[in-house]
Amino acid sequence: MAQLPPGIRFITSFSRDQWYRAFIFTLTFFLYASFHLSRKPISIVKGELHKHCAASHEVELSSYREYAAQIQPVKKPSNASQCGWEPFDKNNYKQLLGALDYSFLCAYAIGMYLSGIIGERLPIRYYLTVGMLASGLFTAMFGLGYFYNIHNLWFYIMAQIANGLVQTTGWPSVVTCIGNWFGKGRRGLIMGIWNSHTSVGNILGSLIAAYWVSTCWGLSFVMPGVIIAVMGIFCFLFLIEHPKDISCSSTPSSSSNAFLNGASRFRVHMPTLNAKEASKPQDPEMQHLLIDSENCTASQNSSSAVTGEGRHGTSAISFLGALRIPGVIEFSLCLLFAKLVSYTFLFWLPLYITNVEHLDAKRAGDLSTLFDVGGIFGGILAGLISDRLEKRASTCGMMLLLAAPTLYMFSAVSKMGLEATVVMLLISGALVNGPYALITTAVSADLGTHKSLKGNARALSTVTAIIDGTGSVGAALGPLLAGLISPSGWNNVFYMLMVADACALLFLLRLIQKELRCNADHTLFKEH
Repeated sequence: MAQLPPGIRFITSFSRDQWYRAFIFTLTFFLYASFHLSRKPISIVKGELHKHCAASHEVELSSYREYAAQIQPVKKPSNASQCGWEPFDKNNYKQLLGALDYSFLCAYAIGMYLSGIIGERLPIRYYLTVGMLASGLFTAMFGLGYFYNIHNLWFYIMAQIANGLVQTTGWPSVVTCIGNWFGKGRRGLIMGIWNSHTSVGNILGSLIAAYWVSTCWGLSFVMPGVIIAVMGIFCFLFLIEHPKDISCSSTPSSSSNAFLNGASRFRVHMPTLNAKEASKPQDPEMQHLLIDSENCTASQNSSSAVTGEGRHGTSAISFLGALRIPGVIEFSLCLLFAKLVSYTFLFWLPLYITNVEHLDAKRAGDLSTLFDVGGIFGGILAGLISDRLEKRASTCGMMLLLAAPTLYMFSAVSKMGLEATVVMLLISGALVNGPYALITTAVSADLGTHKSLKGNARALSTVTAIIDGTGSVGAALGPLLAGLISPSGWNNVFYMLMVADACALLFLLRLIQKELRCNADHTLFKEH
């Protein structure tokens, strides 16, 4: 018998379950990347909506020939101001642009609390598909204002509000789906890699929007809208909500008392159980790396944090029941401030680069993608470190502690030249997005499968929505505050971001202390 070709041997070396998991991993990755792709254009187009036009009469005389030579094939609307697009061409443009950000993010924050609860009660595939199609419509709607020469501020605000509401269908749905396929307590490295879809979507959104921004900024919104709508069709055609739908195993195979960790391939052993508990079958996926009171005490009989409906594993968890899970409130408040910093960069970084480096909107948009490149490495690094140390809160705290002085350095160094800006963008992106990525993925999955839930797999969507919804309140406040503070100087914006980082760290101190105390107790136990 002839030897199989290497490619075929590679394909057959993986089981059917592994191939399906790889497919769902990849599909959900690109589905949510398209959500961030459609959010990014507004930050790129800001530099085109308002242009710096000081001494415009001198510009008209000195650069008339250049202007005539650069007339684009796409005809500019006749009433487009030389200072930008009305109504954003006035001196209060920063406040108006901040209002656009706030409209989207406030709607997103409010809708997120409801989205997780609704998502638990509807088929994920249908819920996510409708959300993506609607998001494509409202993203393109903003761009249509260019083609139809619309200069009413409320048109753009309503488009942002509608888009913010429908985009809340994305995160709880994809996290729940990935949790169904990869177990209920997935490790940080795997989730860190998967969560890079956020930065990948931001990068692609920046590049697509920047390609059209100087010639026809309406297409900077229409094209991302078309892309997310097409991905919604792919979601409807191919998304498999749960492995049992195609007779796959619910979790990867593992031994009875330990499993291989994806980051370091070490064995994580279950704690010693009494005779009554030892007789019960143990689910290795119910193990998690978050430190709670059960890990630090000899008693295994602490009260459940959830009402009776969660104990059966069939009913959706209540909102208050999810809040009573240890760690949910602390991580939610931490994410509020961490996301405030991240989304301020997301929505205002291109405009900041335009003002400081004096680049056009396209080049500023391209340069801003380096922040997201750093975010990819930061998310993976945070997951890897938290796996090694088995401490989620301490990992977030360490990165937040380093982020505050890094932001101060960024504000000072970015004025020294383009090369320094590139380096600081990468470092700042890693430290700012690392904790944000870890909390929204691995921490949410750990909390959504907490012991107090008694195996209720339907709680993950609600827990995820609470954490990300609270974080979205910060995401709404950050760009709004940046718009209000930036007229007094960009340095004040960076001071605000440093204070936010300090607040995020403050809310984690109790959990960090608990992790360190538990680690000390574990060390003493081993010595005895």
